[in-house]
Amino acid sequence: MKIAMFASESLPFAKTGGLADVVYSLSKELVKEGQEVIIAMPYYLSMKQKDLKARKIGAFDVYMSWRHQEAAIYQLEQDGITYYLISNQYYFDRDKIYGFDDDGERFAFFALACRKLLRYVDFKADVVHVHDWQTAIVPCLIKEENCFDPFYEDMKFVLTIHNPAFKGMIDRFFLNDFFGLPDSLYDTGKVRFEGMVSTLKSGIVYSDKITTVSPTHREELLQSETSQGLNGILELRRGDFSGILNGIDVDEWDPSKDKKIKKNYDIKTVEEGKHINQKALLERFGVDWFGGPVYGIVSRLSWQKGIDILLGSGRKALAQGATLLILGSGEYELEQRCEALRSSYPKTCGIYIGYNDELAHMIYAGCDYFLMPSLFEPCGISQMISQRYGTLPIVRYTGGLRDTVHGYDGQDAGNADGIGFNDYNETGLDYGFAMSRKLSSKQEDYYLAAKNAMKLDRSWKNSAANYLTLYKSIK
Repeated sequence: MKIAMFASESLPFAKTGGLADVVYSLSKELVKEGQEVIIAMPYYLSMKQKDLKARKIGAFDVYMSWRHQEAAIYQLEQDGITYYLISNQYYFDRDKIYGFDDDGERFAFFALACRKLLRYVDFKADVVHVHDWQTAIVPCLIKEENCFDPFYEDMKFVLTIHNPAFKGMIDRFFLNDFFGLPDSLYDTGKVRFEGMVSTLKSGIVYSDKITTVSPTHREELLQSETSQGLNGILELRRGDFSGILNGIDVDEWDPSKDKKIKKNYDIKTVEEGKHINQKALLERFGVDWFGGPVYGIVSRLSWQKGIDILLGSGRKALAQGATLLILGSGEYELEQRCEALRSSYPKTCGIYIGYNDELAHMIYAGCDYFLMPSLFEPCGISQMISQRYGTLPIVRYTGGLRDTVHGYDGQDAGNADGIGFNDYNETGLDYGFAMSRKLSSKQEDYYLAAKNAMKLDRSWKNSAANYLTLYKSIK
């Protein structure tokens, strides 16, 4: 089967969140299963600065009304996947991937280039798999404008919703101005959402199948209270909408082989390994240990991730002898509040504003608990990584966090592989901290739960099999 992945980011070249992990890891597993997979993504400035040895294979013009831009196409191979990197100096030679006033225009160019790329490289895909709002309009473009073209006519389309908070909202004027599509698509409601055009909604309407990244998140998106406003249109596609749980890259995230941690370990040597890695982690952050649990978080510092309640509840935990380590960047106010917390507890609170891959690995290996108090979390990958390292996740039960964590109830650690709470507030997270202190007070129970977590199969093999079944089901 020939599968084309269109996404705004993918490992190992560009990442801001879990989207990049999913696109890469799913594609890599599909290749292992004998499928032919290409990934098209923008060729960002940050990638060019890494000297990727990508080979330019040509260029073509992309027209958006009066705009005339060139898409230069670069190719490289990675893990059996063929990457096509779409370069345009005006749109993508910038200091970050997202966050610009013209993001709608930038990714309109990218979506149009993706459509043209298929013919340019003569990749007649069986399935075109688009991800989130940045490429969700591709099925609409092809079905509306290329429906009688033999090259495109048999292609099937799958949309995966990773983050429903971002819907690709643009003024209706740009439906024609960017994409050359008629106003009738807005008037009939096919692309209309809250008085604007939503590229994400277009993908829901025009794709043959829609997925999201966990079974629980599928249910949340069908409920008005937790759907980010998408429940109405998704209800119409209920029969074509499924939740497929993400996996993790078990080659990269393997404590027995991880070269970025101080001491490798497995389920038989987890206790010794975690002690050595914890000592190295505390030294790296320059903090002390006074006998309490060590908590870590690797996250975007944003409202979605529950950082506001973490700062309040974490302050109480620090006052009770905990050590707290934070790695991430994001909203300026939250970054400053993290710095203020460190100022209050300089001996036991460590902060790294930004992202450091080695440090992330060290946190997964060296902490006792990993914090994910998210307001919403479609799937979450960090909790599964922490489980693989025997670091117990403390999560709010939402989305994929509910699907992947069986929480310690204060009594029996025999079935536990983490800690969970329901209420999105400091009281809820306070409960999580309290359960962790209780579990840590009995090291035998703690390591029983840690080993339960390490036994879990979080590979992409099952997830990829579910996607293949989905692809083949499209008539």
